[in-house]
Amino acid sequence: MKRVNILLPLVATLLCSCQATAINEETTAAMDANSAANIEVNPAANIKDTSTTIIGVNHIGLSVKDLDKELAFYREATNFELVSRETVSHNKDADRLFGRQDIAYEIAVLKAPNMLLELTEFEHNKDAEISRMPAKGPGMTHTCFQSPSSDPGWAKFVNAGATPLTWGGEPVDLGGYGVTYGYAYDPEGNMMELEQLDGNVLSRVGYDKTWKDLGEVMWMSQVALVTHDIDRLMNFYHGVLGFQPYRKAELRDNVRADQIVGYENSQVLAGWFRMNETSKVIEFWQYVNPATPEFEGERDVTDLGYSFSLEVTDIQKEYQRLTDLGVEFVSEPVRLGEFWQAYTRDLDSNIFSLRQAVDVESELSVRKLDVNKLL
Repeated sequence: MKRVNILLPLVATLLCSCQATAINEETTAAMDANSAANIEVNPAANIKDTSTTIIGVNHIGLSVKDLDKELAFYREATNFELVSRETVSHNKDADRLFGRQDIAYEIAVLKAPNMLLELTEFEHNKDAEISRMPAKGPGMTHTCFQSPSSDPGWAKFVNAGATPLTWGGEPVDLGGYGVTYGYAYDPEGNMMELEQLDGNVLSRVGYDKTWKDLGEVMWMSQVALVTHDIDRLMNFYHGVLGFQPYRKAELRDNVRADQIVGYENSQVLAGWFRMNETSKVIEFWQYVNPATPEFEGERDVTDLGYSFSLEVTDIQKEYQRLTDLGVEFVSEPVRLGEFWQAYTRDLDSNIFSLRQAVDVESELSVRKLDVNKLL
């Protein structure tokens, strides 16, 4: 995809598609260099402030080599509902969506209380090599599973076969504010973050006895993107999302953070966009020590590892808006199953898609998944 057209001008115009203008590559370097000064943080900002039709993160996708093994692992660890499992082949719509002729795959959809987790085994990946994503990236390094500290997700994942990355093999209390953190790997080397929440922190994410009574003691909370240039990538998503990040931070000289991420003397820059009114976020990390390398090449949308989707209410409008601004999609929106979808890549070649529910009342839509159980 083009590495231009969606940087500083989008901050100024806040992405009005009818007024969007292209920029040339000669100006891109200057925009990248000055992007930091143009990302204004608003602590109250969230997805409801968007100038687009994006309504939230619908799913986390995981391209896997062995669906049976990975599905068994995630079902044991999370107890998420298995919504569907199907094999797709000889499907021209699937060919168009993924940009690959005669594509064949098997997909399993798990439903968390607030998001979908989709595991897909593509036939052409049967000989692909699996590897462990380092915490420093680059790429979409992980998603996050949250749980009450009284019923910790960490133990469930480890018992299901997760391999701890965090030193000591136990989650770490980073700051004494009611959250413990730990990183671990699934059987194919995909990293996840596990957060155990207590007290007031639980209430802030919308959890109380009602969730427990519904059997919902684990949920998902984030897309995590690790990049060599955090300001550049956050500026890109500022344009895509059409609202401001709510927080930026630097973390250094913290031995507990070192323990969590598995690096001595770690130093990271971070930033967050709030994707609902509680705990769902897109977060960004740039490791200064050890330094996050720049990603080279281009990821295929079916490559092993993570992807995610932004659900919209008007996919044709968003497809055209982003296309006008230089984003290149694999295809025009394609209807496949319960969603219209279109895949693309960000500036670091991280895979994401636009997604619109065919049925506005779908139980798999953000409209339903992000409803506070207390309302």
